[in-house]
Amino acid sequence: MKCVYHPSYRMPLPAGHPFPISKYALLRDRLLAERLIAPAELIEPEPIALDRAALVHTRDYLHKLEQGRLSPAELRRLGLPWSPELWQRSRLAAGGTLLGARCALEEGLAANIAGGTHHAFADHGEGFCLLNDVAIALATLRAEGILHRAAVIDLDVHQGNGTASIFESTAEIFTFSMHGERNYPLPKMRSSLDVGLADGTRDAEYLEILGARLPEVLERSRPQLAVYLAGVDVAQGDRYGKLCLSDEGIRTRDRAVIDSVRRRGIPLLIVLGGGYAVSRERTAALHTHAFREAIALERAAMTPLAR
Repeated sequence: MKCVYHPSYRMPLPAGHPFPISKYALLRDRLLAERLIAPAELIEPEPIALDRAALVHTRDYLHKLEQGRLSPAELRRLGLPWSPELWQRSRLAAGGTLLGARCALEEGLAANIAGGTHHAFADHGEGFCLLNDVAIALATLRAEGILHRAAVIDLDVHQGNGTASIFESTAEIFTFSMHGERNYPLPKMRSSLDVGLADGTRDAEYLEILGARLPEVLERSRPQLAVYLAGVDVAQGDRYGKLCLSDEGIRTRDRAVIDSVRRRGIPLLIVLGGGYAVSRERTAALHTHAFREAIALERAAMTPLAR
């Protein structure tokens, strides 16, 4: 499975900043150490071109980002200090999701070891999200005539409000968000399908709801590509989560999504989304589940039946 990664996905942040920026390198190292992927399967992206980003974001917002002219209020809303490294990192992550989407369309399955910055709106960033990488990738592929319909399966604990807003009037992009109802953001935007969960939701209830809704998403959207935001901030004990999924619950969730999509022959791109566990190592370990399940299912599909 091709996995997009760049060393500059990691960048300096102030000491004590809550965003787990080191998780990307830690996840890459785990995937290689467990031999889930080979070094040759890691591919590096180019920074997203500004004309591609402008398919989603306003020119005024992009100029502010490029020149570092965000106001103090805009920076507070973003939750990250602007720097040239942040701007470059955000462009690389968006380029990574576009490259991953191209690989998924060609090979059936791919991942970006970053991405899922679903709180970025057309004209502003918030919630640690500067550019909406998934929206840029889908808008680019549609503009190129490569893609007409797609589904965004967003299982981060926070609603994908930026993505919902960007595609609210685009019927061909189906946005599905299953999230904590009383969690950030408040108020919510309108996805194609929103499912709000109560604080403290555990494995059995979560998986039952997902099992009922996911077939509906795929039937209604008839996607040529599905993008899975495999956020792990649904885990019990997450700093910002409020849900209570176990490791096994997250593994089962990831397996259910990947199997449902791939069994229908739909190309799938996996991006990370959020995760704020007690340590960066723990967050990376939780993210590994989606890759482990994807690779296991793909290998099983390629194994000839015993005769």
